[in-house]
Amino acid sequence: MRLTEERIPNNSKILYSIIIIIKKEIISIKGMVKGVSIKFRSYSETIPRLLELINLGKEIKKHSKIVLKPYLSPIEGEKSLSTSAAFVEQVLRFCLRNKNPVSEIFIAEGVDGEDTMEMFSKLGYTKLAERYSVGLIDLNNTEVERTEKYDFIKFHEIMYPKILKEGFVISLPPLALGEEVAFIGSLSNMLGAFPARHYKGFFSSTKSKIRKWPMKYAVHDILKCKLPDFAIVDSSEKGVILAGLPREVDKQAAKLLGFEWNQVDYLKLIESTFLEKKIKEGKEAIPNVIAQ
Repeated sequence: MRLTEERIPNNSKILYSIIIIIKKEIISIKGMVKGVSIKFRSYSETIPRLLELINLGKEIKKHSKIVLKPYLSPIEGEKSLSTSAAFVEQVLRFCLRNKNPVSEIFIAEGVDGEDTMEMFSKLGYTKLAERYSVGLIDLNNTEVERTEKYDFIKFHEIMYPKILKEGFVISLPPLALGEEVAFIGSLSNMLGAFPARHYKGFFSSTKSKIRKWPMKYAVHDILKCKLPDFAIVDSSEKGVILAGLPREVDKQAAKLLGFEWNQVDYLKLIESTFLEKKIKEGKEAIPNVIAQ
């Protein structure tokens, strides 16, 4: 296999850019801030190749708990706007091959308005978990930790799942337009971290308490508890798979759907507040997964 690299130097380590050309297929890796886009062929071919290229296995070995966070939604008719179990399976297989032998892997979600365990069963996740002997976690009913942050915008406190706080979280959404947010991405996917046990209404099965304000505030405040550590977006219908640091991956995802990222209200809000904090701190809060 012929492999060439062109490196573009920069004064900052997180702003380097690498163009890798492999068999005439161009993959753009722009450091910690841009992530990766690779042409989609099939889940079984593209996912392992992509994750090897960005050296995710090296990062996974550092963690005792790895949490795969798909996006699951209620089934309407014969369709469900949910992450494909076949997509998650390839990420799971990669994690199993590369994890520390004593590390645990979980698949976790908190479906809004439906029983999560039933959705796991209907969408093929129960069989997937049994096949690979990994745990399924219903974030709607799991153990939580009361989190208070001075920089929440709307919430005074959030009951946040301990498993997400303790684990290396990989957000695994399907790329699709949303009803309450502009699109389903790796960041808005974390709305599933709000446990229904604490946020559903008295006369509703949905998480109505997170809808007191525009949803961009719920997305922002849940991410202030913790950003997902990594993101892999199933944008196969657009011909590519995206992977990298969540904020920047979602910017690329927005472009695939025809948006400028600063036209997406929750991305614009998150970028302004998180960037301001990082400038003050003078550091990057997300682990460096993408290797030079």
